[in-house]
Amino acid sequence: MKKQIRFRSKTITYDISGEGQSIVLLHGFIESRRIWENFSCRLSAEFKVLSIDLPGHGESDTIAEVHGMDLMAEVIKEVMGAEGIDEALLVGHSMGGYVALEFGQQYPDKVAGMVLFHSQASPDSEEAKENRRRTINIVKQNRAGFIRQFIPDLFDQRHVEKHREAIAVLLDEAAKMTPEGIIAAISGMRDRRGGLVYLMTTAKPMLFIIGKQDSRIPYNQVLAQAIIPTHSETLMMDNVGHMGYIEEPEITFQAIRHFALRMWGR
Repeated sequence: MKKQIRFRSKTITYDISGEGQSIVLLHGFIESRRIWENFSCRLSAEFKVLSIDLPGHGESDTIAEVHGMDLMAEVIKEVMGAEGIDEALLVGHSMGGYVALEFGQQYPDKVAGMVLFHSQASPDSEEAKENRRRTINIVKQNRAGFIRQFIPDLFDQRHVEKHREAIAVLLDEAAKMTPEGIIAAISGMRDRRGGLVYLMTTAKPMLFIIGKQDSRIPYNQVLAQAIIPTHSETLMMDNVGHMGYIEEPEITFQAIRHFALRMWGR
């Protein structure tokens, strides 16, 4: 069911389905809640599932010039509150993982567990911050061109043609975003503090989903972080880039489902 709330006089859109313990699905940069449609439908047979359009993405409004991870985490808290959800398993793809980690640091009692899905906990290096600034300039000059190049590069380049239809859907969804929404997200990622403190202090279970051919987040960086938490599980996949929910949908779905069942003792 599609629903909306008002947040700082702006509209936030989300879907909710199912009953039981809650799973919150958070999409990545220039994606939307639509990426989770297959996962949501199947998970809702056993859980209450919430998938949210983060600010400036999908059908949610742009809220500010910078969509900091703290602001996005507050959006998640408000949506959960509107639905009477006290605690949830957070599943964050890429930027969604950055949001989940910030949420965990701000609202630890609301986190039952966390899945970092092609994501990681370090803040941007100075080099990465400079790359973000260059990307902002590219978006200002040629938003459409940036989107056309960015999305195919997220996949294992040996198998891009195999995912041509899925890439077309992603391109179409991203094309609906305004330059302001894209830039606000890039700025928020650039300025984030990261979630290493959360990894070092949480006792909640964590699952890291990793693609060996991920050009955005090297697998060795994530593996180094995966040994930090008290309870940590890892799924490492070959022939997968940054988009495991498309490149290996059944494996990643079952990994999340079984992680949730184990976490809640089911």
